[in-house]
Amino acid sequence: MKHKDTLRGKVAVIGAGLSPVGRVPGRSPLWLAADAARKALAEAGIDKRAVDGVLSSHAFAAPFHRFSIAFSEYFGIQPTFSNTLQVSGATAATLFAVGAAAVAGGLAETVLVVGGDSLLTGLSPDLALRSMTESRDQQYEMPFGIPVSNTFAMTAHRHMKEFGTTPEQFAEVAVVHRRHAMRTPGAQMTAPITVQDVLGSGMVTSPYHKLDCSLISDGAAAFVITSAERARSLGARKPVYILGAGECYTHEHIFLMPSLTTTGAAVSSRNAYAMSGYGARDMDVAGIYDCFTGTVIMMVEDLGFCPKGEGGRFVADGQITYGGAIPANTHGGLLSFAHSGMPGALFHFHEVIRQLRGECGERQVTGAKLGLVHSLGAGFATNATCILGTEDTL
Repeated sequence: MKHKDTLRGKVAVIGAGLSPVGRVPGRSPLWLAADAARKALAEAGIDKRAVDGVLSSHAFAAPFHRFSIAFSEYFGIQPTFSNTLQVSGATAATLFAVGAAAVAGGLAETVLVVGGDSLLTGLSPDLALRSMTESRDQQYEMPFGIPVSNTFAMTAHRHMKEFGTTPEQFAEVAVVHRRHAMRTPGAQMTAPITVQDVLGSGMVTSPYHKLDCSLISDGAAAFVITSAERARSLGARKPVYILGAGECYTHEHIFLMPSLTTTGAAVSSRNAYAMSGYGARDMDVAGIYDCFTGTVIMMVEDLGFCPKGEGGRFVADGQITYGGAIPANTHGGLLSFAHSGMPGALFHFHEVIRQLRGECGERQVTGAKLGLVHSLGAGFATNATCILGTEDTL
């Protein structure tokens, strides 16, 4: 793959914004998204009227099929390029890839990537679960009671059987993420936890306990992306460049998943690395989708940070925190920072971009120049990877 034929380095993120997260009562998904967008545009130093492209994720707590258009109306803009993407948890990374392609292809000059939802206060617990469960196939899955959480649990059981992964290793993922969240202002959960706390937190769907599972939250994130040339002409402060992107969609139904322990992340990351010109060992920091603790263990394998089957030991050895091979989810991730549904993985982008800008204070990864963000969803059916870098990495 030749660099001149790809997106590598052609597009930059020049603004990133985050709404309040966690419990944000009385605020709709549109309000949360607009709050994040205003912050992103202020950071980029541009007026909202300069935005000619909007890409958004879907919101469970809002009735709009065309959330990007409803958002634009609410925000007071009329873009000439717009779309609402829905590939479950992988949506965040696909938003960045499609946004970069739109800018590079001339469909838009300034794209606002935005997502917001109010899963915690905008829906009852029953409705939140129902909104995610009803997306399952009505003929082959719903009759047998297979919500998304059960599909991820199946993959975790298989990983335990094939590679000897233990509940304690799953629990360690949650402990590390909570430790990271304790350093992050505004994180939803910051009380310290231990492995025993996780194992004693009550079974949700075997082998996952309550603290093995991601949070339910309100929140939004937004980003301004434009061409590298325009970023330089605007004098953008510390632009972060999109160096590589890749996607892979392996199945719709869990019983047709090609392998329960190797996912499409192996393909999406391989393509993203090839486009960027870098590999897993070059990454300084990562945002890895963590809807359940076991997803992180499987992803560090498929993303190339350790061999297949060694993810549990990799985590137990301290390799996903400071001083390890790949500090991951330094904000606390979906397990401890916040998870507002499909926008949740945008929080990973916000954190990695802040890390590459050197703006993370006491949780800063020293000298971070290259970062990976991986989004996934629907029982590993959807996978998307982005490689981000500073000016030095071009």
